[in-house]
Amino acid sequence: MTALCAVAAFSLSACGGGDDASDEKADKPVAGADTSGGSSASAGPSPSASTAAGRPKIELPADLTYDFEWPKTGDAKKDAVMADTRQYLQAVDMAIARQDPDDPAFRFYTAGESAAGAQAYVQRFVDTHDRTTGVMRYSKPNVQINDDDTAGFTYCEDQSKAYRKNVKTGKTKVTPATKDGYVLYNARLRLNGKGVWVTEKLVSDAGSDLCQP
Repeated sequence: MTALCAVAAFSLSACGGGDDASDEKADKPVAGADTSGGSSASAGPSPSASTAAGRPKIELPADLTYDFEWPKTGDAKKDAVMADTRQYLQAVDMAIARQDPDDPAFRFYTAGESAAGAQAYVQRFVDTHDRTTGVMRYSKPNVQINDDDTAGFTYCEDQSKAYRKNVKTGKTKVTPATKDGYVLYNARLRLNGKGVWVTEKLVSDAGSDLCQP
């Protein structure tokens, strides 16, 4: 599942096929994001650290779980960036499970390039009648808050235990883990008028040495 087997510049090579979630995939970092690494504790932020009305409810298949090793930092803005990114990733997987590239939930957390990239990513799963199953693991978060209500966020995705499941047959395509199943994401986010940190741009580096186990 390349980047965005759940969020958007996505991969899911572990889900079979090494698909790119969008044309945003690149080997260049997004301006404002720090790729030097970060902590990887087991606790993750609550569903949302920022305050905003009208947040969509995220409902996912029981056979899809997440392990976010994104500990709270104690900085309200950084914690909100991580929380809203978490919701974004899960909202994309919900759209895939619903087989709906126009699902409003992931659009709530995206803007610009990432909104279009996420839609294209979801559409690829719809075209093959697949969805995500298994465990998605995220680690090594690093958030940088800028003075202009933007943020850079890098993190690693482990797709080694995530697979594609056909929604028509119910069959899961179990594929062996590969180096490309460990993906580095580099995101640029902006705080919008609703108080939500929306992802504006997302690039991925499948097989990044920074994310290898």
